[in-house]
This record gives sequence, structure tokens and C-alpha cells, in this order.
Amino acid sequence: MSYIITELVEKVMIITLSRPDKFNSFNREMALQLHEALDKAKIDDNVRAIVITGSGKAFCAGQDLAEAIDPNGPGITKIVEEHYNPIILKIRNIEKPIIAAVNGVAAGAGANIALACDIVTARHTASFIQAFSKIGLIPDSGGTFFLPRLIGFQRATALMFTGDKISATEAQQMGMVYKVFSDETFSQDVLEFVHNISNMPTKAFGLTKRLLNESLLNTFDKQLEREGVAQTEAANTFDYKEGVQAFLEKRKPEFRGN
Repeated sequence: MSYIITELVEKVMIITLSRPDKFNSFNREMALQLHEALDKAKIDDNVRAIVITGSGKAFCAGQDLAEAIDPNGPGITKIVEEHYNPIILKIRNIEKPIIAAVNGVAAGAGANIALACDIVTARHTASFIQAFSKIGLIPDSGGTFFLPRLIGFQRATALMFTGDKISATEAQQMGMVYKVFSDETFSQDVLEFVHNISNMPTKAFGLTKRLLNESLLNTFDKQLEREGVAQTEAANTFDYKEGVQAFLEKRKPEFRGN
């Protein structure tokens, strides 16, 4: 059974979570298929940007609880350590832009997978829920790391404690979401947005992503040092030379992502 659908549209790999009858909640098979899809997108030189979205009405409702409580299932420890943690690490360590296209409700691990992406876009009627407190669990999938950094410590705490559902517009106002698109044109708007990114200097974006990851732990002096190293690497790319040449020639650059 295929629970993950992949499609390459020009330079963009669209990864769709596809258990619509279960609101795209994760079981083990779906999680492992997502691992595989991310690994393939990482090594495919034709992929310059990645979109993660959901099929049907939901983006992702988090964990399939029937599997979580199944005595013959993997159990919570394996679910966290073997399903979600590797997904979050892959999203952060793939040096290509990864955009969440939140098409409906994003709850629990589903919400936090979206927040781990480089940029979050959302359909106007989408919503976000830190649903863990509803069943006596703590936020996983990097939620306690990313959410306070995006919206502030106290607001993140409130959302985690209360499990309140917030709209896409509220999420944008808080800083969780970059763009909210209308329901009618959502897919088209997301593709246009991501295609524009895929035509930009994506090698430099990968280096920027690496630096942003490192900035979460580095001292200021160390970060300046790491910027210098990465800038030297960026200056040796085709895209840097093309960008400068295009600027001097007053034309639009044709970046290749290398």
C-alpha cells in the first residue's frame, strides 16, 4: 500500500501524505515511506525544492492512535524514535528548500512536521492544533524546539497546554506561517511560490539552511566564523558567478543550483 505519493513537477518534488480516510495520520508504513521519499529527494539532482502536503481534507492528523495503543504495534518509544525523529532530522538536514503546504488540519505530530519545514504555507481554512495534551502526551516531533522559537515561549506554552485550535490566519499573525493562500487557488499558488524558489540559487539556500540550524546552538563568534566558511563555499558556485554576471549585464540570472 502506498501512503506517500511523489511527483516531480519541473524542479519541485511534491510529497503527498495519502491516508485521506484517516486524515493522513501516520502508521509505521506511512512513516517509513516518507523517510524513503525524503531520502530520494535529497539525492536527486533534478530536485531543487520539496513540497510536503496532504491529500483530501487534512494535512496530517498526527499519529494513528489505533496503532499507538495496539499491543502488537511498535509502541510509543519506537514511534517517536524510529518514525518522527528521523523525519524531522531529514527535513532539517536536507540542504534543499522544504515547504509545507498545509491544506487542512495539522494536528499533533502533523503540525510539528509542518513547523520543522523551512517555510510554511497554508490554505485559508487550514488549522493547527498541538493536540498532545488532549490525550495526556507531550509535544514531540520537534514541537518543543521549534514552536517557542517561532512564536515565543509563553504563547507556545499556552497552545501546548490548552490544545487550542488556531486558524491559518492566526498562525500567520503569530509567525508560524509565512503565506496564507485562498482555498480556491491554493495548489496553484503554492506551486507558483515554490517554482520561483526552485529557480533561485538553491545551493546558497542549502548553505543558509545549514547556518540557520547551526545558529540555534552556536555562540555569536562561532556563527560569524561559520558564515565566513559558508560564504567562501557560496562564492565558488556557478550561481554566484552567474548572479554577478547577470547583474553586470542587466539581465535575469539563470541559476542552476550548483
